[in-house]
Amino acid sequence: MTDETRPANADLHAAFAGVFTALVTPFRRGEVDFEALGRLIDRQIAAGVRGLVPVGTTGEAATLSPEEAGAVIRFCVERSAGRAFVLAGAGSNATEKAIHAAQAAAEAGADGLLVVTPYYNRPSQEGLRLHYGRIAEAVSLPIMLYSVPGRTGVEISPATAGALARSHANIVGIKEAGGRCERIGALREACGTDFIIHSGDDGLTLPFLSLGAIGVTSVVSNYAPEAMVALCRAWQAGDTAQALSLHEALRPLFDGFFVESNPGPVKAALAETGAIAAEMRLPLAEPGLDGMAALRDALARFGATGAASLQKNAQDRQNP
Repeated sequence: MTDETRPANADLHAAFAGVFTALVTPFRRGEVDFEALGRLIDRQIAAGVRGLVPVGTTGEAATLSPEEAGAVIRFCVERSAGRAFVLAGAGSNATEKAIHAAQAAAEAGADGLLVVTPYYNRPSQEGLRLHYGRIAEAVSLPIMLYSVPGRTGVEISPATAGALARSHANIVGIKEAGGRCERIGALREACGTDFIIHSGDDGLTLPFLSLGAIGVTSVVSNYAPEAMVALCRAWQAGDTAQALSLHEALRPLFDGFFVESNPGPVKAALAETGAIAAEMRLPLAEPGLDGMAALRDALARFGATGAASLQKNAQDRQNP
């Protein structure tokens, strides 16, 4: 199937346009804290987040058992009750394991799948093409590729993404977390303009939107969903000045939430508000003293500017 014959899916584009939250997985005394997860999901939906991404990198998927992963996805589906698109993490560095995870997520009721590149074994581009092809053939759900070379050591080339998009109708987009804006143009050229692109880096949300991405899969929105939603909505409404103002207000969080490995800082920030415990599973650990000092400084700076930017955004929406 060529790009010219690929049907444009307006409904799917609408579903992916905006903020998807890469949900943390709250723990308490070593177990998944479903009560805290439910509160987090409710807040995301109330803020206008379009999608929820359970069991991804931010959700510490690598430390969840298959049973826990299935339970978290199922809980997310049931709690959101159709009010948000559930894009479940379903990746592995073994193709058969990734297929099983994808099928389990489908059985749990997910609306789509986010499939990270295999980590550690660093496959070739041909290996990536075959890996994703096998997964796409095993499920019917829409699949978003996830390229995050800083975590996995391998990047999906635009040519590979384009080949997958042409050969598998359910491979519909990519979460691009390589930190390079020039990738957007290359991906659009290789995959076609109907191919969905999400920023995988919070700080690049606005430049990615300006280059043709339609949304962001966000870590920051765990903590500040209202501000991230307002940024995307301002851009979608053509209010570039307001979008830039919100981007600048959010900058402390874009930096502060990555002073140490994600999701340590964002979990610590949520714990500061009492929303969840800061607990993580080894080998990840809570931020150290220097990390916490930098994080608290970032939270204070966002608190000083973010509220004012959001208030202005609300006023502008009421008085267009």
